Amino acid sequence: MTPEPAAAPIRILLADDEHLIRGAMAALLTMEADLVVVAQAATGAEALAMARALRPDVAVLDLQMPDLDGVTVAKTLHDELPTCRTMIVTSHGLPGHLKRALTNGVRGFLPKTVSVEVLATVVRTVHAGGRYIDPQLAAEAISAGDSPLTPREAKVLELAAEGAPVEEIASRVALTPGTVRNYLSSAVGKVGAANRHEAARIARSRGWI
Repeated sequence: MTPEPAAAPIRILLADDEHLIRGAMAALLTMEADLVVVAQAATGAEALAMARALRPDVAVLDLQMPDLDGVTVAKTLHDELPTCRTMIVTSHGLPGHLKRALTNGVRGFLPKTVSVEVLATVVRTVHAGGRYIDPQLAAEAISAGDSPLTPREAKVLELAAEGAPVEEIASRVALTPGTVRNYLSSAVGKVGAANRHEAARIARSRGWI
């Protein structure tokens, strides 16, 4: 009998702004016979450019990068390159982050504390069309509930958390200052906070912004 040809290795794009972590992941994954790291990116924009040029099978994305976060990159890849599966690895796995990731096509979500064996297994699972969500993160997401904030409320609260005054927020989101104040007041009430600063802290701690 003629032996079946060996399956092509799974081609991986790694995106993480922490060079040491990214390099370590690349070195460890490359030790797996069926995996090959074809590109490494330090920013979301680099990841998108490399993905468009190389069309990897799986993109392993850090959640927080200097320009575009991993979920934003994943959504773009989901829309433009649907054959490229995406997964998030993070040190900041909050319930809101997980729900947003799943909504935007991410198929794997796990902390950076996992072993290389688990990481490699998740890459294979995601490549095959499956999903993997870290069990603890999944349990926390279920108990936390959905964000009560509308997209506009979340956006203005996020800008307020950065210290932007109302007038600047209004300019950045193309709203009147009065409308921005209304959104902030609504967000404060929905999260049960005393003021916008406490509301931003609560929302950020739950991954809603």
